[in-house]
Amino acid sequence: MDQLALLFVVLLAAVCMVPLGERLGLPSPVLMTLFGGVLALLPFVPDVEVPPDLILPLVLPPLLYSAAQRTSWRQFAANVRPILLLAVALVLVTTAAVAATAQAVVPALSLAAAVALGALVAPPDPVAATAVAGSLGLPRRMVSVLEGEGLFNDVTAIVVYHVAIAAAVTGTFSAPAAAGQLLLSAVVAVAVGLLLGLATRTLMGLLGDPTLQIGLSLLVPFAAYALAEEMHGSGVLAVLVTALFLAERAGTADDVTARLAGHAFWRVVETLVTGVAFGLIGLELHTVLASAENHWQQWLGQAAVVVAVVVGVRLLWLLPAAWLARRLHRNKDVDEDVPMSPREVVVMWWAGMRGVASVALVLAVPLTVDGGRPFPGRDQMLFVAFAVVLATLVLQGLTLPWLVRRLGVTGDGAHEYRTEQQLARRAYRAARKRLKEIEDGEDLPEEVVERLRTRAYDIGARINPEMADEDKRDAYRQRTRRLHELRRIEAEMLAAARHEVLAARSERGTDPEIVDRVLRQLDVRSLR
Repeated sequence: MDQLALLFVVLLAAVCMVPLGERLGLPSPVLMTLFGGVLALLPFVPDVEVPPDLILPLVLPPLLYSAAQRTSWRQFAANVRPILLLAVALVLVTTAAVAATAQAVVPALSLAAAVALGALVAPPDPVAATAVAGSLGLPRRMVSVLEGEGLFNDVTAIVVYHVAIAAAVTGTFSAPAAAGQLLLSAVVAVAVGLLLGLATRTLMGLLGDPTLQIGLSLLVPFAAYALAEEMHGSGVLAVLVTALFLAERAGTADDVTARLAGHAFWRVVETLVTGVAFGLIGLELHTVLASAENHWQQWLGQAAVVVAVVVGVRLLWLLPAAWLARRLHRNKDVDEDVPMSPREVVVMWWAGMRGVASVALVLAVPLTVDGGRPFPGRDQMLFVAFAVVLATLVLQGLTLPWLVRRLGVTGDGAHEYRTEQQLARRAYRAARKRLKEIEDGEDLPEEVVERLRTRAYDIGARINPEMADEDKRDAYRQRTRRLHELRRIEAEMLAAARHEVLAARSERGTDPEIVDRVLRQLDVRSLR
């Protein structure tokens, strides 16, 4: 099996693991990691040869961009304190704790190398967190905090990692210079993200065609990452700023085709890239096993200690951090989403799985330092980092669904229902207001006006049938049943029409382009 065949196998597995994970109740990234690990142990599977410096630029931008599109500045602002406590403070605390522990148990590591190890294992994986949060029905406030932590913790960890690696390679470190680099990295990233977001929004309007707009959206996260890195900024932060800017200023409400097609396209991209990224984690197991050689017993003990520190620090930090966030929330009466119970804190603790970023960063550790000497303890760093990733991703990922069920942590269905009902009423009022404006400006027959008023009411009631008045609810339900029956019959009619048109595609003398054009019109009608 060559590298290209291996890539196709991993892509096929990425598609298949989504329904399998749903059936088993397990996150698909965990299954892909296990699948990659099994492949790595097969003798006919080749070693993966991906340059470490390409893993982050190729994998993180599309995944972060896709995840950031599902949130907003408003949601981030409402959760800024818990997110900063997790994405910045907890990353720094974990880095310090792991660095101190690593220096004590791994004598080969210098202080700078130990800090680099701490930084690369500190951030929980945003993709794994999003996949877990989306599949377990967790409360919305927990999902918001987990997603916000996952999106922003890489920024802190990667900057600290680069500073530590530079100190390990050169043998020199300056605290003021490191602080300046951190500030410069953030400022450059924000500037690049905002400017690129503004340019993308303008270009989207000029392109017009949904196909071209979606193609541009695929290039944007890579461009943001590359431009920021080229200007010594944080590529990850630049991608997040660009994505949030575009999410807040999305296309007009009437861009139905672009919105539906874009959503479907990015789901495909996210599925495939996620599968490849986590499959790569498992495939790199072969490299890790080779690095251990005859040091298994010693290195396993060292790795176990670091894993315990990583997992333990998160719990010890979350308990007071959640209490502090709740206290600030009560004192300032801010609309902020925070974990409100110890059970939710436990779930958030166990959801702190490491993944793609940690693997990419440890593989990118240089082989040598200035002067040509080997990088201190690089093999031990590789082994320990993979142990942390596998222990948190596989062990915690496989047991998290059980823990959620055991603790009874579920979403607030009543709140979601009330929100949906409020939006349905707003949609109805907006439709009625627009109809009134049209009535005042145009001379419409009374029967047409009455029918349109019913249609306006249906707009909201179809979103949430319970918004109908009590005396009209039964009548509306009957009308809804009749509508469903009509739609069923119409769907069968359209299906017959599509089959007939598609059959004409293979007939002699029929232009396939014209057939596709007619078929597209029938598809759009079927979608409506």
